[in-house]
Amino acid sequence: MKALKITGAMVAAIIVVVALLLAVGIPSGFLRAAIQNRVERDTGYHLTIAGAITISLWPSLNVTINDVTLQDPRDHDGSNRVTVGSVQADMTLSSAWSGHPHISQLIVTRPVLHVPLLRERKADVVPASRPPGSTAKADAVAIDRVSVKDGAIVFSNRRDRVERRIDGIEADATVGANRKIDLRGTARAGDHPLKFQVVAQAPAPPIERQIIPFELKLDAPGLLHAPLTARAEVQLNGSVAVINGVNGTLGDSAFSGWASVDVASKPLVKLDLDFRRLDIAAFKSPPTAPAQSWSDAPLDLTGLNYVDAQVRLSAAEINVADAHFAPAAIDATLAAGVLRATVSNLGAYGGQASGEVIVDASSGSPNYAMHCDLVGVRALPLLTSLADFDKLDGKLQAKIAARSTGNSAHAIVSNLGGSVFANFQDGAIRGLNVIRMIRSLTSNPLSGWQEGAEQSTDLTQLSASFKIDRGQATTTDLNLVGPLVKVTGGGTIDLPAKSIALRVEPKLVMTTEGQGRASDPIGFGIPVMIEGPWTEPRIYPAVAGILDNPDAAYAKLRDVGAGLFGQNGASIGGLLGNLPGLGGNSANGPGGDGANGGSAPSDPLGGKLGETLGNLIQQGLGPRNRGIPSSFPTQPRAAEPQPSQRPENDAASAPSQDNQQENQQDGRPMDDVLRWLFRRSAN
Repeated sequence: MKALKITGAMVAAIIVVVALLLAVGIPSGFLRAAIQNRVERDTGYHLTIAGAITISLWPSLNVTINDVTLQDPRDHDGSNRVTVGSVQADMTLSSAWSGHPHISQLIVTRPVLHVPLLRERKADVVPASRPPGSTAKADAVAIDRVSVKDGAIVFSNRRDRVERRIDGIEADATVGANRKIDLRGTARAGDHPLKFQVVAQAPAPPIERQIIPFELKLDAPGLLHAPLTARAEVQLNGSVAVINGVNGTLGDSAFSGWASVDVASKPLVKLDLDFRRLDIAAFKSPPTAPAQSWSDAPLDLTGLNYVDAQVRLSAAEINVADAHFAPAAIDATLAAGVLRATVSNLGAYGGQASGEVIVDASSGSPNYAMHCDLVGVRALPLLTSLADFDKLDGKLQAKIAARSTGNSAHAIVSNLGGSVFANFQDGAIRGLNVIRMIRSLTSNPLSGWQEGAEQSTDLTQLSASFKIDRGQATTTDLNLVGPLVKVTGGGTIDLPAKSIALRVEPKLVMTTEGQGRASDPIGFGIPVMIEGPWTEPRIYPAVAGILDNPDAAYAKLRDVGAGLFGQNGASIGGLLGNLPGLGGNSANGPGGDGANGGSAPSDPLGGKLGETLGNLIQQGLGPRNRGIPSSFPTQPRAAEPQPSQRPENDAASAPSQDNQQENQQDGRPMDDVLRWLFRRSAN
């Protein structure tokens, strides 16, 4: 009977305890030490539980642990740790009693993974290992579903004061009976949303050195121009993951290759991918950008210091924005913050390109260097696709060697130095009529390039070499050669200010035979200045006061030039009347009678070119041109009688020896002038 009473009392006590458990749960602070010891024994990491631990039995066995920190014991600054707001596990009571817990759902709330950013790789890195005597089994716990709520990954380097985050991680992972893992979730990297899915077939433990097939889907607008899908096999070997048999697509472009990642200390990534077609998105400036100043927005390249990489990309075709290259191969290395990318034998619009780009981000102010060779490249599609510049066409040969430093686009351009040589052959200047511009200069200065959609200037060659120092590109050998025009000169292009200051000497060709004729082209007489913003420069003859008072300057040119070439430049105008492309024609068309009944061609330039050329010669006779022979006359000689004014019997009579010598002496100064100005004889 006494035993029965004790038994009854025990049953009553159990009923009371169970009732309390169902109502309020079990305060489980006494379990903290046991859990910490078990985790450290099985993983080698130090576990700190700063919050409460509770256990409840209704509606199922539930264990909740709050404010958890898991840290590598060798980490003294706390940069390599995991903090969790709470961990909640639901399991069956029977599985807990059996010693092999079966967790139906594990909910991890507000986990934050802190990852240190290291500048140098550590030679001997030994991962945290289990202490001797550990007998834990990887399959001791079975989990059906894991949910992550409001997670984050923080990459930081305290010395560099750098922090990068992936926030808002919401993920769900389910584990099937055949160990098939399906992980899906979303996150946010800065302002860029991320959506991902990973499906993997986990082998029976232990998984190290076993092949794990997996599939990846990643959609990252703003980071990737198209969704990424890939299949591969991964093999884990300590801290190294080897990924073989990579096959996938980036948008519509298929690729294959292999990769490996070593995360023991500073990550080392090796990647070799071959694309059928690789599309690389590039920022294109808005239409008004050329007139705006260079951006002072900081360029953050510090991330290059925290990853080492060896990358090779090859493709049957590479598209950079609207530019097309085929075939292409790029080799790149990244070590100690220095990125080197090399391209060789790149097919580019009928020609080839090769070069190297170096970016050194190891210091506070990044350094840049590049060299590039272009041979036989079609200029128009290349410049249009890369720079939205559609004014030049032709076969391009170029050599570029440049260097700079700076943390913004404006700083890079301002510190730019190096050399550039470019040669365009057998093409055209689109939208510009250089001959018409020369014609317009005879009457007034020009503002802007006088562009027109229907205009163009054929060119046989356009070449120049530039020396660049602190953003100032200087040339002394600008040379444009076309069938009807030739322009030489030099000057400076101010890259930071987006302005130009060129001094050129345009010359017109008086025949359609082109530049290969025996006679030289006729010069404009004095240099032409091109100054101001490179989108809208001022173009004017180098005559004193022409910008302050152009009307007075041109009136003076007409007064001085009239005596040399005749009133309104009639003689030179008649010569130009036969030059195609300048609008020269007879009064009523070829062969027609004019208003005065004659058939002589009208002056196609309104008399301005003759007046200006006459004046320009007189201008050249002044003190501004000391190299002119001293035998030049300072005033024009009287015009010789016209053939129609001579007596008829003069044609039959032979002139005396004295008259011939006198005529030769009278014509010698004019010959000297023409030789000096036009490099040709008056005869």
